[in-house]
Amino acid sequence: MFRSAILRSAVAASRVARPVAARSARSAFIIPRAAAPTSRIAAIPAVRMYSAASGLKKEEVESRIMGILTGFDKVNDPSNEFSIEIPDKDADGIHSVNQAVDYILSQPDAN
Repeated sequence: MFRSAILRSAVAASRVARPVAARSARSAFIIPRAAAPTSRIAAIPAVRMYSAASGLKKEEVESRIMGILTGFDKVNDPSNEFSIEIPDKDADGIHSVNQAVDYILSQPDAN
């Protein structure tokens, strides 16, 4: 903070110490900001619209979901499935795969 104050005062002192003729000769080559040409392209904000003019139709949504589900790898072989009913009270307590495996193995109907 002290260093920046010293630098500001040194810069201000150097401006005062310059001769007026040197300042006016240098400023003759500087174009004022108002006179500088501006580009009209920069004035247009860049906005992207990711939405369609109208919402998706129900058929489109259903076809997209069906396309995803048909490509999903799943087991359809009935010989790999087993039948066991888990009551809702017990199912609410199962929060991981290991808990599900332990629950199924502890049931006498699982064999």
